[in-house]
Amino acid sequence: MSHVRLLPRFALGLSLSLALPGALPAHAQGFDQSQLPSLGGASPSASQEEFRLGRAWLRQFRAQAPVWQDAIVSDYFEGLVARLTPYSQLGGLNTTTVMVDHRSLNAFAVPGGVVGINSGLFAFADDEAEFASVIAHELGHLSQRHYARGSERAGQTQLPAMAGMLAGMLIAASGGGEAGIAAAMGSQAAVMQDRLAYSRRFEQEADRVGLQAMATAGFDPEAMVRMFASMQRLARLQGGTPPEFLLTHPVSDSRLSDAQARVAQLTVADSYRSDTLYDLMRARALLSIYANTPDQALSRLAQDGADESARRYLGALISARRGQVDSALGELDRLAAEYPDYAMLPASAAEVALQANRIDEAITRAERWLRFMPSYLPAQMILAEAQLQRDPRAAFDLLRRITDRYPENPQAFNLLATAAGRSGYNGWGHLAQAEYLQLTGRVDRGIQQLAIAKSAAQQENDTALTALIDQRREAFLDYRDALSTFN
Repeated sequence: MSHVRLLPRFALGLSLSLALPGALPAHAQGFDQSQLPSLGGASPSASQEEFRLGRAWLRQFRAQAPVWQDAIVSDYFEGLVARLTPYSQLGGLNTTTVMVDHRSLNAFAVPGGVVGINSGLFAFADDEAEFASVIAHELGHLSQRHYARGSERAGQTQLPAMAGMLAGMLIAASGGGEAGIAAAMGSQAAVMQDRLAYSRRFEQEADRVGLQAMATAGFDPEAMVRMFASMQRLARLQGGTPPEFLLTHPVSDSRLSDAQARVAQLTVADSYRSDTLYDLMRARALLSIYANTPDQALSRLAQDGADESARRYLGALISARRGQVDSALGELDRLAAEYPDYAMLPASAAEVALQANRIDEAITRAERWLRFMPSYLPAQMILAEAQLQRDPRAAFDLLRRITDRYPENPQAFNLLATAAGRSGYNGWGHLAQAEYLQLTGRVDRGIQQLAIAKSAAQQENDTALTALIDQRREAFLDYRDALSTFN
């Protein structure tokens, strides 16, 4: 029996709860410390230890993995997770998402409430329901706390077992493949047979929770069966070197049969399909995968039978990359008129204008859409980046609001650091840079930045900011302690 089938199906379970005590002084409004990340505050469904390690894992992961930074796709992914979460038996557990820039099929769930995907999942899943089936399965692992239950059954001490498991997941999810899975096994070989039998049960439990969540959320649960069948074919074609997801989530005939039987018993809620929107996201994913040969992305999209609008969308993005900006913007505007409910289309046009250095046009386009949908994060981020070139103070104010609402967004803090520096708020600039550093796993450097931020805040006579920096230093020290588990 191969060791490689034993890993990340156990590495599952909890939440990014965000809490720091106390109210923010009036001087510092716009940077709500109650929303800043903390490693404390575990929910009843997960231990404090799991929270701390899972959140530390996310920071370590961002430092080492090829993270896929696409605000438009990230917003879609988070929305899909949010649609499934209320039906996934998570008990109010918060989740956060991360995307990996890698063409292989993979998805994972990690203690800390982290749900991750590779860009390759979009390439493999033909429609939205198939994509959702993988996410629903991972949420099922989280809700059932399979990692903690697996450790308890194996009679292991949770801290070293969990740290070893997450370290291996970090390597595997970063593209280390079987080496990462073998590393995660470590001393677990002695309990391999027991773990494997139990893990098959975990897979079945996650399937059942996921199928029910899909049906209740209005997705066709039959899509999970289709995904299993496709994965089974892929595993047979690739023999001993299938993608990580199939190594850690093997699809057996009995698992496929069980899923089919469960589907027959489910009643699907009023179905909501957005395969056109999904195909638009697939277009972005394929363009990322085939960045150096974009025509291959277009061929792949057409070959898979994607909606014509998605092919037109991808063609526009390719045209923009080739310098045909007016043509690209014209096509995006036509698509936006045809699909007025898809915020990502006008946001894409603003993004194209920004990338072409048409700053004023990017600002106009982003502001126009935000009048209709003020909280749409991709348009906010595009507007903030464009405003950095024209009105850094406006960018600073906008990014303060964004980081209040999205305190786990490294890119927002990175932009905020630039905006603060250009606006003359040096204390805020160094604090934002410190937050960016700790969110991306470089906590020691973040602590150094906090010292510089405090000095700048004192020079600016900003007592509220100085107090906030002191509080953040305590949190950073806790982050560092948790991260040391992986070293």
